[in-house]
Amino acid sequence: MNEQVSRRRFLGLVGAAGGATAVYQASRAMGLLPDTGKPALLQLARAPKSGNKVVILGAGLTGLTIAYELERAGYDCTIVEASHRVGGRILTLRHGDKIDEMGYDSVCRFDDEPHLYFNCGAARIAGHHHRVLHYCRELGVPLEIMANDNAEAYTHDPDAFGGRPVRIREFRTDARGFLSELLYKAVDRNEFDKPLSEQDRLNMLEFARAYGELNEEARYKGSKRAGFGQGTDGFASLGLLKDPMDLSELLNSSFWRHSMHFNEDENWAAPLMTPTGGMDKIPQAFAREIQSPITLNAQVQAIRLRDSGVEVAYNHRGKRHQIRADYCFNNIPAHFVAGIDNNFPETYAKTIAGMYRNNFGKIGLQMKSRFWERENIYGGITFTRQRINQIWYPSHGIHRQKGVVLGCYAFGRDQTAFFERMTPQERIRFAGAAGDKIHNGYSEQIDTGVSVMWGRMKHMMGCGSTFRSPEEWEKLFPIVQNPQGRHYMVGDQVSYHPTWQEGAFSSAEFALQHLDQRVRAAARA
Repeated sequence: MNEQVSRRRFLGLVGAAGGATAVYQASRAMGLLPDTGKPALLQLARAPKSGNKVVILGAGLTGLTIAYELERAGYDCTIVEASHRVGGRILTLRHGDKIDEMGYDSVCRFDDEPHLYFNCGAARIAGHHHRVLHYCRELGVPLEIMANDNAEAYTHDPDAFGGRPVRIREFRTDARGFLSELLYKAVDRNEFDKPLSEQDRLNMLEFARAYGELNEEARYKGSKRAGFGQGTDGFASLGLLKDPMDLSELLNSSFWRHSMHFNEDENWAAPLMTPTGGMDKIPQAFAREIQSPITLNAQVQAIRLRDSGVEVAYNHRGKRHQIRADYCFNNIPAHFVAGIDNNFPETYAKTIAGMYRNNFGKIGLQMKSRFWERENIYGGITFTRQRINQIWYPSHGIHRQKGVVLGCYAFGRDQTAFFERMTPQERIRFAGAAGDKIHNGYSEQIDTGVSVMWGRMKHMMGCGSTFRSPEEWEKLFPIVQNPQGRHYMVGDQVSYHPTWQEGAFSSAEFALQHLDQRVRAAARA
């Protein structure tokens, strides 16, 4: 079996199980990505005296990064952005902010308080996302810890436990307890193909006992890890163990299939971080540093490759403008690029047009009170098998009167299509009714809400273009990652980790290094 076939089979297996994130992780492990380990800081050569004009299409995170780095190296940059704002899918909504959804333009009605905001796109930063952390440090963006996993939050499955929510702490504890009891029995009887040594057998028995907190008879009868029973707290009164849940009900629940372990994935493992005051603090910091002109509300109409550069036509305030540049970095979503007049080579154009347009959506709800804190929930996520999938509780603003929760996180095109067919008001009502099955009086606590379905957002109409199979990744990704003439496709869509900020930064890094290499080579010629 040759290396190429084995790679395809392996990536096909992990991709089927875990999607783009799994493909990304497997690709890193196989050495297919240039971003293993902490990246070196970019050290670009000074721009040449001629041939230094750059046009950047899109003021998303990748476009802003490219402008920031090239500007410091002496390039003459111009940024053209279709939207009314910078940041792309980094969108934080606060009081008075515009929500430019196709057919449903609206304004965020949250109270005008600094802690009442909602990250509609990117929301989390993992500790191994070195590029994101580098730029936050360099640009002075303060970060705070975000509680992504909370054992006091709930798992909810309408088909298990009579439809009632169960504390994640209880579910995990009981599941591990029953598993450990089975393990203990198997090890105690040495029922393995190859018997353990006596010392290994004793160690495994102790491991099983400690892992599941089994009693002296190696039976699982409950654990304080699940919390104490009603009316006892272990402080002023003796803590009494809760009775374990029924094993059949545990197995019948869907929680153990994925969500029980999600916090062990490297992209969601604690500690996670987020910028203080909202994720849009990152693009705002870039915009403050960049001196190059940023033209907003400017829609690109044509991209033409020339022998010595690229020509771009765009519409701004009803007038057509043209700009000639030596290089073009194109951050426009791939599904839009396919509809823009261009003279790209056929293979390049077909590859861009064939990228899969993914989608996600979120609903944010301002609550009249932080009722979840009365239930001992401070940050973290409740998981439910209802269409809303998740409820996020804010880690900031603790003990304030009000707070904004994520009332729905829809994944993928099929799930988001359900919400896209609704009006914004219908989405909020639906999320409220779903929350009522987890928290008593949930819907009555809603002051106001916002919804962002990226498939309906103007100038986006999707969230994270990608490829659909390992074969496409292997064959087609290099076509879009490498430039065609002096035109570069960039963005998280041109990374092995689409929809993540680290993917956006890695795309900028790759394109900038490629440009730098060709400029240095030309200088030596």
